[in-house]
Amino acid sequence: MIGVIGGSQAYDLLSSGRIAGKRLGSIQTPFGDSQPIIRVNCDSLEYIFLSRHGEAGYSISAPFVNYRANIWALKELGVERVIAWSGPGAINHNLRPGDFVVPDDLIDETRRRTYTFFEGKGVGFVRQNPVFCPQMTQVAVRAFERLGLSVNQGGTYVCTEGPRLETPAEIRKFRLYRADLVGMTLVPEVFLAKELEMCYLPICYVSNYAEGVREADFVSGELFEGLLSPDEKQAVQDAVVRFPEIIHEVVTLLANEERTCNCPHLMDRYRLRGDLSADWHEWIT
Repeated sequence: MIGVIGGSQAYDLLSSGRIAGKRLGSIQTPFGDSQPIIRVNCDSLEYIFLSRHGEAGYSISAPFVNYRANIWALKELGVERVIAWSGPGAINHNLRPGDFVVPDDLIDETRRRTYTFFEGKGVGFVRQNPVFCPQMTQVAVRAFERLGLSVNQGGTYVCTEGPRLETPAEIRKFRLYRADLVGMTLVPEVFLAKELEMCYLPICYVSNYAEGVREADFVSGELFEGLLSPDEKQAVQDAVVRFPEIIHEVVTLLANEERTCNCPHLMDRYRLRGDLSADWHEWIT
């Protein structure tokens, strides 16, 4: 089973019917309720969809998302692979609003999030190279090619705490790190998914220029207060409305691919040592 975590504007795709299915509602987990979940069936394909920031609108910002509940709920529903979309800002001058990116590395600049299911336990030393599932990355690139869409393969995503945007000095620092994108949602999502041996792939669309990348006057009452021109806003919107098509193509290709990556084996050491049982539910109770 494949799970899709929708990022910013996923709620718009739900309300417009571009993503539709059987509403399962929130799943009760040891960490509280997950975001509401929809089981999508389309052209004999099935996947689980969860809107990270809310079902009817942007009701919860990145620092306050219940990442553990969401990942636990997907695992409970049998999800083995997670496609997550995110709308970061561009640090790299070669990226423009509306561009698609499949990053391959991550820098964690968050501050107060819960990063693990294994609090107070001696497990969880999980390798982070590669950070994201390489098999899913290859499939996603093929999906973009089949759709005739351009995608930037590779790049480093910096995840900040939020909800505020970053300062120009912070962006200059991240540029010294050779980061390409700055967003707020991939951490701890990817780390939690890997602890439960789930494959995780982010597909990003550039939603704005990071602060200081380009001079922009303040415009009150608008998203990002003037960081986007009207044409750039349209490019971003055009990218968002392609996500149902992109997801469908990636899910179609993944349906014919057995998991040959290392993601299902990330916790083998702890099973062999006797720290973890065969039932993943017992790992985190």
